Amino acid sequence: MRRGCFFFLIVSLYFAGWYLEATAPVSQTPSPRALFIPPGTPIKEVARILKKEGLIRSEWAFYLEGLRLGVLKDLKAGEYELSPHMTPAEILKRMAEGRVITHIVTIPEGYNVWEVAALLEKAGLLKREEFLAKAFDENFVHSLGIPGPSVEGFLFPDTYYFVKGLSAEEIIRKMVSRFWEVWAKYEKRAEELGVSVYEVVTLASIVEKEAVLSREKPLIAAVYWNRLRRGMPLQADPTVRYALRRFRGRLYYKHLRVKNPYNTYRYPGLPPTPIANPGEESLRAVLYPAKVPYLYFVSRGDGSHYFSTTYREHLRAVRKYRRLR
Repeated sequence: MRRGCFFFLIVSLYFAGWYLEATAPVSQTPSPRALFIPPGTPIKEVARILKKEGLIRSEWAFYLEGLRLGVLKDLKAGEYELSPHMTPAEILKRMAEGRVITHIVTIPEGYNVWEVAALLEKAGLLKREEFLAKAFDENFVHSLGIPGPSVEGFLFPDTYYFVKGLSAEEIIRKMVSRFWEVWAKYEKRAEELGVSVYEVVTLASIVEKEAVLSREKPLIAAVYWNRLRRGMPLQADPTVRYALRRFRGRLYYKHLRVKNPYNTYRYPGLPPTPIANPGEESLRAVLYPAKVPYLYFVSRGDGSHYFSTTYREHLRAVRKYRRLR
């Protein structure tokens, strides 16, 4: 009997020693790293990943710590900042509480759908192709209330807080929901003017790409409205760049002759879709344009524009500012 108790004591002491060592931090040096645990990952696989990454000493000890703490069923998938100087208990508590890494992503005004996709990929949230596939999925697009073939124009420029693991659909829904939230302030004004949300967003996207100075947005919007009312082509350079697959170089006359519905030098009216995602300032400028008779404008080369009412005046301004540049 005494021999059995002695043997049990020895085994208990051995186990206690092993357990204390196995649940100690791998290192005393903090070296945090991001680790993503995909949804649906079994606890044994979580332990294996942590062991492989050098964050825990023992898979079994990690599992036993989870049992002791009663959190095995509470572990949440996601991206975590973990360090080898953390104990298994600290790692388990962090995962049970779902303290995942939050990515702050700012979508600049005037970014198009391809640029938004590249930005999200750079942030490590998802692949560019995944985002674009959903952005051009017409059934999904229409389910969001967008009367167009893609989400172009409706990915509202703002700062968003995303966690890794969100689908392209979830990310797009959040951005589009933000657009409709902002649009609610202007819906009545659009009805007064007799214009649709798609027309406003399309024209606002052009204003967004043309304007450098915020104060000029209502002036640029007025020029385009005046041209549309007279049946004149918009002749907007940003639409030509969009037609040329987001061309960024200097435009020449050969570019202005390209046969593409987005070429507003060749085809009158608005382009088929928005060419970028406009911010609230541009939306407001289109709905509240300046009351001016201007039909033309040319860049002064410093971000501002010279506005003209007649074509003769416009030609003089073009010669003047091209000479200065």
